Amino acid sequence: MTTAAILFWAGIFLVFYTYLGYGILLWMLVKVREAVRPALRRDFPADPPEVTLLIAAWNEQDVVAGKMANCLALNYPADRLRIMWITDGSTDRTGELLAAYPGVTVLHDARRGGKTAALNRALEFIRTPLVVFTDANTMLNPEAVREIVRCFEDPQVGCVAGEKRVAGTDRAGAAATEGVYWKYESKLKELDYRLHSAVGAAGELFAVRRELWRTLPEDTLLDDFVCSMLIAAQGCKIAYCKDAYALETPSADMREEGKRKRRIAAGGLQSVWRLRKLLNPFRYGVLWFQYVSHRVLRWTLTPVVLVALLPLNVALLWSGHPALYGTTLALQCAFYLAALAGWALERSGHRNRLLFVPYYFLFMNLNVFRGAWYLATHRGRGAWEKARRA
Repeated sequence: MTTAAILFWAGIFLVFYTYLGYGILLWMLVKVREAVRPALRRDFPADPPEVTLLIAAWNEQDVVAGKMANCLALNYPADRLRIMWITDGSTDRTGELLAAYPGVTVLHDARRGGKTAALNRALEFIRTPLVVFTDANTMLNPEAVREIVRCFEDPQVGCVAGEKRVAGTDRAGAAATEGVYWKYESKLKELDYRLHSAVGAAGELFAVRRELWRTLPEDTLLDDFVCSMLIAAQGCKIAYCKDAYALETPSADMREEGKRKRRIAAGGLQSVWRLRKLLNPFRYGVLWFQYVSHRVLRWTLTPVVLVALLPLNVALLWSGHPALYGTTLALQCAFYLAALAGWALERSGHRNRLLFVPYYFLFMNLNVFRGAWYLATHRGRGAWEKARRA
């Protein structure tokens, strides 16, 4: 077998493993583990701890009323739940509207240093043993805080990741595909935790033990992911709690979704470098295997390999196996044509769910390159343009 053929088939395997194979392998490993040691569900504590619900907001006046109504409806002892907003850099009426809610702590600084800088500053004022982070534009289920606190009854758990759910997934196009993607991601996170530990948390809803928080560089783009993985690096587990969820609306369109994907990709590449100590398999073992399989490959090697598969396939047509490589080339071309058709239909406002899947897949991977460019040209900046929601 030639070098080009080895690279081609290794690339096919890598792409398959990154997006489907790891999930299949993970499911099998979880089944074996739980056959030997069934999962244990812990009870809600008789004496629940004090919790701070921290909401970082920048110019969120349109959602203040809805978010506060959601916070006040949470099923957790009122005398044990502190609500804190940090509104650094906001220039609208967010702070003015929050002043109407007694008992709510509002921290404000005119400087806009970005979300990470705001969180670092807010944590200096928090004394409760647990901190729950949530976004201003996401709504929590009433039992969310109770379910998160229940997870912390396991002393090995240092961070709890809630589930992100996307509203409007019954529609076609961006909403439907984003929703399907997050359902798959949520299942992977659940299986990761059932095997050993979830690999990162999403900022829509996660919680940490206050004592484990580490001040982050202000230019950190994925504060939620880096924070949670630094806790895992300390030897703690990240629990995944599907019974605590945050509901948010999807991106308004694919242009706005592109902003999110570019930020996530740029933050992912930044995180891989800053969390490079986790790439030591001898020190981190199972966590290393999960981290590389679930995160690192998606943000680094796999998008590059995906781009290389087409020219490699063309080169292999003259390798002596024209039928085999002609078939694989035809399949690749059909996939790209389907993605192109999905893009064209989306641009015209006539979305097709079947064609949108290959388009969204390529869209995610191409945004890794856009994220790399952003990271290379915007070093030192933690603030980010928000994506508009539907």
